[in-house]
Amino acid sequence: MSDILSPCYYLAPRYHSSAGAAHDVIDPATLEVVARRGDVTAAELDGVLARVNAAQKLWAGTDAKTRAAHLHRLAARIEATDMTRCATLMSREMGKPYPEAIGEVANCAPIFRYYAEMARDEAGKLAGTTQTGSLQYARYEPLGVSAHIMPFNFPILLMCWTVAASLAAGNGCIVKPAEATTLSTLEFMKVFDDMPADLVACVPGGAETGQALVDSRQTHAVAFTGSVRAGQAVAEAAARRLKPAVIEAGGSDPMVITAHAPIDVAAAGAVTGAFHLTGQVCTSTERLYVVDAVHDAFVEAFVAETRRLRIGNGLEKSEIGPLVSEAARDKVERLVADAVAKGATVACGGRRPEGLNRGWFYEPTILTGCTPQMDLLSEEIFGPVAAILRVPDFDTAIAMANDSDFGLGASIFTTDLAEAHEASERLEAGVVWINNPMIDNDALPFGGWKNSGIGRELGRMGLDTFRRTKMVILDHKPVRHDWWYPYPDDWFLDAGGRKHV
Repeated sequence: MSDILSPCYYLAPRYHSSAGAAHDVIDPATLEVVARRGDVTAAELDGVLARVNAAQKLWAGTDAKTRAAHLHRLAARIEATDMTRCATLMSREMGKPYPEAIGEVANCAPIFRYYAEMARDEAGKLAGTTQTGSLQYARYEPLGVSAHIMPFNFPILLMCWTVAASLAAGNGCIVKPAEATTLSTLEFMKVFDDMPADLVACVPGGAETGQALVDSRQTHAVAFTGSVRAGQAVAEAAARRLKPAVIEAGGSDPMVITAHAPIDVAAAGAVTGAFHLTGQVCTSTERLYVVDAVHDAFVEAFVAETRRLRIGNGLEKSEIGPLVSEAARDKVERLVADAVAKGATVACGGRRPEGLNRGWFYEPTILTGCTPQMDLLSEEIFGPVAAILRVPDFDTAIAMANDSDFGLGASIFTTDLAEAHEASERLEAGVVWINNPMIDNDALPFGGWKNSGIGRELGRMGLDTFRRTKMVILDHKPVRHDWWYPYPDDWFLDAGGRKHV
């Protein structure tokens, strides 16, 4: 391992040794110790906060064209950098198949280019005047320094989603990487070397570091992705300080398979929806509501497609890598056992794969005969398990899909245009996919309903997350207005309650 990946933190443009506690990094596929990572100390974090705040004041005063030029150069740096090492580290830290790891990093440059120009174009709003001779408008200003508390599953891409918007808005950024993907995040941070000094930082640590960032008076906005419980804690802490926060708190996404679904396409799409990244995606398909008329044909096709998947080390030829930790696999096994005990049938998978005795592996699993009473219908599985419920019709499928505390994403497969439109209106989720799950768009807002989160990332709303508005009233020809103090006598009533003449 390179010296740069010894226990350290990043403050653009340099890495700094950390004096905090050091931890082993364990490959979830082999259970071997592959490196060491370190936590920042409280004193180191205080120093970073002070320096990022000082740098942000200079950045906020930089004109939009110059800020955009910096972000375009950053995008070019990402495109020109060999990300093999970053992707390999990601695979070794959390098990992601290498093609997905390198693909994640490849998708980062466009978001910086998008927000570079969005911030130039969306700088304010001129309003119709309420008074003659007055210019009345809103201007957008940065909040200050934003804290970005990241998950392990997409440690680079999701960081770039919010960091790009925050930088474009004129803020400084402090990233707290997931403990499971500290090394790959630190490796990626070198792309920020050409940004203004001290403007961007990466501070490894656990929950205490994240809490310190949220609580600090030197951070002014929070972006969080993680579990519902942790998201609620972050939102509550931010609310106590009236600090803006965007919270993406996961989901238990439904997929509806209607009587008009193209079965072969739906089965292939369900495999990607349910098992991409071993099911460790906030928008993974976990609940499938399949209309009775096509249920058996769909299950047969879905099982056949699933059996084609290869299980193994993310650095080898495999689509299904290990789960991120032993605790993650234990949860999957608990939920599958509960479902089976309550009447579910294992159509495929449902066990640890033979021949892979080391590592946190679990076979991609399809359960049929599921009912709402099973725990996996109300909890986020975050593993390679798809629960199928047989339903009589389209309306029942939509109603049952909505009967959840989660509302991040939802999918439907149908060739009926009326069903497609109705689903887009009736499904209670922040994202609805029709015949093509798991797609996003830099220019459209991403976020959840209900317990799946508050606020939005991406698009214009993603930029607004990291800036505040200021209403400006400018009278270019100062005059004394008739409504200013003191009021004329005839505006008052006399002692008898009559209006003065």
